[in-house]
Amino acid sequence: MKKILTLLLLLAAVSLKAEVRLAAIFTDGMVLQQQKNVPIWGWAKPLSLVKVRTSWDNKTYQAKADKDGSWRQEVQTAKAGGPYAIQISADENISLADVWLGEVWLCAGQSNMEMPMKGYPAQPIMGSTEAILDSEDQQLRLYTVPRNPQLKPSADSKPSRWKVASPSTVANFSATAYFFGKRLRQQLKVPVGLIVSSYGGSNVEAWMDAAWLADQQDIKIPQQEEGLKDKNRVPTMLYNGMIHPLIGFGIKGIIWYQGESNYERPEAYEVLFPRMVTQYRKLWNDGQLPFYFTQIAPFDYASLPPFLLGGKYNSAYLRDAQRKSLKHIPHSGMAVTLDLGEENCIHPARKKEGGERLALLALGGSYGLEAVAYRSPSFDSLSIDGSTATLRFQDAPLGLTAFGKEITTLEIAGDNKVFYPATANIQGKTIVASSPRVPHPVAVRYAFRDFVVGEIFGVNGLPVGSFRTDDW
Repeated sequence: MKKILTLLLLLAAVSLKAEVRLAAIFTDGMVLQQQKNVPIWGWAKPLSLVKVRTSWDNKTYQAKADKDGSWRQEVQTAKAGGPYAIQISADENISLADVWLGEVWLCAGQSNMEMPMKGYPAQPIMGSTEAILDSEDQQLRLYTVPRNPQLKPSADSKPSRWKVASPSTVANFSATAYFFGKRLRQQLKVPVGLIVSSYGGSNVEAWMDAAWLADQQDIKIPQQEEGLKDKNRVPTMLYNGMIHPLIGFGIKGIIWYQGESNYERPEAYEVLFPRMVTQYRKLWNDGQLPFYFTQIAPFDYASLPPFLLGGKYNSAYLRDAQRKSLKHIPHSGMAVTLDLGEENCIHPARKKEGGERLALLALGGSYGLEAVAYRSPSFDSLSIDGSTATLRFQDAPLGLTAFGKEITTLEIAGDNKVFYPATANIQGKTIVASSPRVPHPVAVRYAFRDFVVGEIFGVNGLPVGSFRTDDW
């Protein structure tokens, strides 16, 4: 009896090993990036031949599994459309139905990307009820990567499924990603697929590979899981379990909303964040892969443990690090949220504006939209003439505006590095600032506080982000 049981177990193991299967992200209802060579991959019997047939062109591709059973095959997609089917055959057959070709975006970050349309307890999303009720769209598809911190890079992510946008699915889906995708659908008129890989409270180090952090002496790469707490904040663990399994999946670009958990280390973020973007582009073998990110919103960070206050613990330094990162991240853009923050809530309720600002960046930067100015104005240069400082801005084709209100958050300092409120006058694309208390100005800061409400906008209605001209 024991021998029979052993034989049965061996036969079961062999059968399981021979079974052809796909990576978790390939399911019915998915969207593949249109007009691109995109990979499909999975596992089969070692050294077996795997055939992939695509219905949009009735073409059959062949891949050979390696000695470990892994296989990967690129297929050429057609113009946007569907529904299509994909057949995968080896010792067994797999059929994928309701497959669409369109625009696919990876949406990653921490809680402000993860926050669902229905909101968090006691933390609402403005207009969510109406948005959820109006969300039915057969050509907007949603995929959420399950939380999965891992010590080592994973071959696959936890199981999930592509879902059609509807009230029941959108209510639990990322609000930022949904509003982003909905705007793309409205403007592009093609299927859109959104892949959300996010984890609340995570820092940027958790989304990076160990090799990218090797030169950071203050960052410790985990060697064992025993004793690890708050794995969403442990370097490499979210990359290993939630990004590594997706590498190469056909995407148009990435949107990113993260930084709150790095606010107390702005200097490090200024190094790590651009590095992460560079390495993600290498993973997808596309040095120009679009990458659009959200500048963290103002909030009273001192109200959270460990209640850090003063100096570089002002989150404006992190916002400024994000602003400066733009110079090191080509084919990118920053959605500014300086007018959306809430002093007592780290999760702004106005997610529609945030998601649509990301969409505007994508529409202008990646899809050639020329009808509107799609970027927030940003500080460009400073010149001093006697007691007057003149600030010049870029991405403000029609100039700046404060919508008739007084500017109160611009500050000016002399050699003593003490900042005083400045009188500020908008003159087209420039702002002229001065203070009777600073006869010889050398530096200017704007909205450089933990919590602040943006006052300066482009004529396109997009706010100017926090900035400083000094490096103190």
